[in-house]
Amino acid sequence: MKFEGIYTPVITPYRDDFSIDRERLAEVVDFLIESGVHGIISAGTTGEYYAQSMQERFELMKLIKQQVKGRCCYIVGTGATRTEDSIEYARAAVEVDADAILVTTPPYAIPTERENAQHALAIDEIAKLPIMLYNYPDRMGAHMGEEYLDLVSGSANFCAIKESTGDPNRLHLLAREYPNIQLSCGMDDQALEFFAWGVRSWVCAGSNFAPEIHLALYRACVLEGDFDKGRRIMSAMMPLMAVLEQGGKFIQCVKHGMSGRGLTAGPPRKPLQPLDEDGKRSLDEVISAMNAAFADIEAGK
Repeated sequence: MKFEGIYTPVITPYRDDFSIDRERLAEVVDFLIESGVHGIISAGTTGEYYAQSMQERFELMKLIKQQVKGRCCYIVGTGATRTEDSIEYARAAVEVDADAILVTTPPYAIPTERENAQHALAIDEIAKLPIMLYNYPDRMGAHMGEEYLDLVSGSANFCAIKESTGDPNRLHLLAREYPNIQLSCGMDDQALEFFAWGVRSWVCAGSNFAPEIHLALYRACVLEGDFDKGRRIMSAMMPLMAVLEQGGKFIQCVKHGMSGRGLTAGPPRKPLQPLDEDGKRSLDEVISAMNAAFADIEAGK
């Protein structure tokens, strides 16, 4: 399977009582697909999977699949602390006819690379679907290093990796030493560098509320090879990248960003708290400035 384009780890809208807002979820999925994103990912970090019950995750898989209706690629996250739970999520992904699954390191357990690889291979044995790995050691506590990559490379189903370490040396290693595993940008403020190394996909939370500029950067760098335009677009995006990657309120910012598109995301689930009024105002200003700069670029100014 080839991963190309913009893949959005979709938010989970909640009502004020923190129950899943199914109607708003359908609206968000439709908005993303109509905007032109190439794939939807359920149970990503941005979807707050860690704050959901197993039954809620099963339900969300089905709801999103039904709403996607084959209009774009659909990837299901299998992240869980217990391997047994990840396997159940993989089984459910097969049942809803997902196109691929996202496999993470089990958080908190801090497995060795061999243990982590055995976890991934156990999921693969059940699902037999294309797999995008998700390497995010800052959240998961363990790293998908070379031993891990060598072990999972024995299965052709491990065909991509969302790389979210923020370490440029990892980008170089993966691009040069593991051409069998497609690289996907998982560090938003380094998207330009990933594309310069030939990466053709970007898993980006900000595309929930700003799909147009994310798609424009992808088109400029990947489809048109116009890195001069790409640098201008990336420069316009950098203040937002700083907020999302370094602000400490990543999910809250993405959810608030939806309001500017007329979409209701609701609050994050506890222990997270919504942005305060100052945070909302600051984010709105950053998004407004980005949109203005992007409009000038598109107008050829």
